[in-house]
Amino acid sequence: MARAHPNDRLRRMDLLAVQLKQEERCTIKGLARQHGVSERTIARDLSLMRDRGLPIDADRGRGGGVRLDPHWGVGRVNLSYPEAVDLLISIEVAEKMGSPMFLANLGSVRRHLVASFSPRKRAEVNRLKSRILIGVTASTYVQAGVTSPPKRVVQALHQGFIDLETLAIRYAREDGEISDREIEPHYLMLKYPVWYVLAFDHLRAEPRTFRCDRILSASRTGTRFRLLPKREFRKSLHADDLAP
Repeated sequence: MARAHPNDRLRRMDLLAVQLKQEERCTIKGLARQHGVSERTIARDLSLMRDRGLPIDADRGRGGGVRLDPHWGVGRVNLSYPEAVDLLISIEVAEKMGSPMFLANLGSVRRHLVASFSPRKRAEVNRLKSRILIGVTASTYVQAGVTSPPKRVVQALHQGFIDLETLAIRYAREDGEISDREIEPHYLMLKYPVWYVLAFDHLRAEPRTFRCDRILSASRTGTRFRLLPKREFRKSLHADDLAP
């Protein structure tokens, strides 16, 4: 049997601490099922967490519940690399939009996040940030018809964008016509509150802009693509799409 990596245990204990704080009652059996490990492993994790000073209470008996003292707070937050990247990009988007509220400490948060990356990872994050564009605010007409894209579409688009991987999508145009396409998600553009993907469309064999909430389904193809420069997508944008 493959031995678990120490980082896996540390990550799991961090998640357990948050979970025990947020949920009224958990059981060792339920936690083991959720985290894909044995009940014995969860019991060892909880024992280590107690040794570190976390006030974990447990009811007696096989089906007893476990919980954290409700007055105890999670003192630190450990993020995975993808989570940290998402948070950093969200901060950049907020700053680019120039919102005056809740920005006082974003510079400090960003510095802490960037400092946690290796030089190679920092370069990767900078490349990702350069591929996110901020446009003008969407018109009231467009905003009236905005919906939330399905979670599975968002996840596939997110990963395809990061990994430079072609996606197979089903897309609904404004007139209701539905088509199946294969696209390369090169850039993302926010025209608040609407997200668009600037992509090379294999069906039309040219750059096109797709509204993310009109993507009905999306799946990764496993085929990588080379990033095109932004100038290649100017023809697919309206003159006033990008903020000055």
